[in-house]
Amino acid sequence: MALDLNPLFGPRRDDTVGTMARGLQGSEILRIAAEIRELVAQGKQVCNLTVGDFSPREFPIPASLGEGIAQALKAGETNYPPSDGMPALRQSVQRFYERALGLKYPLEGVLITAGARPIIYGVYRSVLDEGDTVVYPVPSWNNNHYAHMMGARSVEVKTDAEHGFMPTVEQLAPHLSQARLLCLCSPLNPTGTMLSPEAMKAIGQRVVEENRQREARGARPLLVLFDHIYWTLTFGQSRHVTPVELVPELAPYTVFVDGISKAFASTGVRVGWAVGAPSIISRMKDVLGHVGAWAPKAEQVAVARFLDDAPAVSAYLETMRRRVDERLTALHQGFSAMRAAGLPVLSIAPQGAIYLSVRFELIGKAGLRTNTDIRKLLLEKAGFALVPFQAFGLMEDTGWFRLSVGAVSVEDIQAALPRVEAVLREVVK
Repeated sequence: MALDLNPLFGPRRDDTVGTMARGLQGSEILRIAAEIRELVAQGKQVCNLTVGDFSPREFPIPASLGEGIAQALKAGETNYPPSDGMPALRQSVQRFYERALGLKYPLEGVLITAGARPIIYGVYRSVLDEGDTVVYPVPSWNNNHYAHMMGARSVEVKTDAEHGFMPTVEQLAPHLSQARLLCLCSPLNPTGTMLSPEAMKAIGQRVVEENRQREARGARPLLVLFDHIYWTLTFGQSRHVTPVELVPELAPYTVFVDGISKAFASTGVRVGWAVGAPSIISRMKDVLGHVGAWAPKAEQVAVARFLDDAPAVSAYLETMRRRVDERLTALHQGFSAMRAAGLPVLSIAPQGAIYLSVRFELIGKAGLRTNTDIRKLLLEKAGFALVPFQAFGLMEDTGWFRLSVGAVSVEDIQAALPRVEAVLREVVK
């Protein structure tokens, strides 16, 4: 007979955990996603545009990658990999960056991890001391939580729709002299917008200028975390650029966040990589080695083979871009038609990633006071699930939301848009 321990636990006690954990906020995105799963389980029709994930039905991983994982498992590739990654995969990433991005890094500048999140944590943990300043734009993904875990000082730079919610050098410059880390993301989660080459170059040059001044006085440099996990997913005339290609002098100060999660719809396969200055990467390897944040060995073996198959990679990405673009375009065109008809909705044309930024201009109408009010209205009346920008650090109730298309079909979107239009017409009548 099992010993029933449940009566011993009682109400949750916050005094059993440390100060950092007590102050750490859970993910609002995951909370909303759990709400949606419950509604779907109850049989409610929901167009789920909440999580930055992919439905395997809509976006299966590359067939050869899946086959490669199965073959590696069958071959017994199930023991610990090296803490910095399988040499074959590190070399494959090295070749991939040279081939696709024109960036030739030393092998010591490549680190393999279990997805991209450990890279972000590893950068924060490896370069920051308690009280150091981190500068990042909002909206952005999770920087506030990582800064909290490190005991760092956050400087949040509020962006605006006029600039596609991307930061400008003029906005960032006043804060850089005191910063240890600058975090940038392009294409951006949550907005699906991108830094232009001109803006990227200006920011990069400003960081280099700052570091020359610091070097002259013997101060620690300003480092750049550049998250471009969505860089293979760009649309229309948008062109992805990296700060290092535009300003090569940034290379000693920059760490790239990347992996297969988004490019190859492989969020659950858990293979990511950091590419950057070996002096930083080596310490990240040590930190993450103690955490055990390496990717599974069989997956590493398979990804190494897949990345080196340039025709297969190109063919998959071409299909992936087309299918993501179809969904984003369907949403954008639908909302643009509603706006042309006089309804209070605005969307920004998709540029990259799997996201669309949409503003429902409903604050002050029909008793709607907050983004949460709008979110609940659209969910309850239209079965339309989306995430407010508050989940990404932009706290004002402005009506801006992130729509993520990885888990829906074009048919799901086309069926949902008339329901949304009906709600908007009801609100403004």
